[in-house]
Amino acid sequence: MDTKNYTQVLIDGKIYTLGGTEDEAYLQKAASYVNEKIATMHAIPGFSKQSADYQQLMLLLNIADDYFKAKAQAEKLEREIEAKEKEIYNLKHDLIAEQIQSENDKKEIKRLDTENRELLLNKAHLESSLEESLLGKIEDEDTSEKDETEQEDTAD
Repeated sequence: MDTKNYTQVLIDGKIYTLGGTEDEAYLQKAASYVNEKIATMHAIPGFSKQSADYQQLMLLLNIADDYFKAKAQAEKLEREIEAKEKEIYNLKHDLIAEQIQSENDKKEIKRLDTENRELLLNKAHLESSLEESLLGKIEDEDTSEKDETEQEDTAD
């Protein structure tokens, strides 16, 4: 159970004892706010000439006005926080999707790199085979030409 705190405060030149579950500093702050509102209202020309009931009503309306403005501001900030949280959620979702895509891209690059190496090796083997085949034909032609030359020499 919360303990009740008591403190003396000065409001409109009178000392009051306030009690509540809040700490003494909070109670002093509330009393200071009321004092500021009373001083602001008394600074309005002609306010002090009004009846006590009217003065009290105007003070209460001004405090209610502050309350509703603060409440509206708090609600606006809550909506902004919710929007930011949604935006953060969406950005995190996008980040995860991009990370997954990046991993998939890395795998694809690795696969293509491996395939490229295999194709280069295959190309080298084919070029080597072609070279051997061409050299074999050239040697066969050289051998054929030598044979023909020798046959011609022998025939002469």
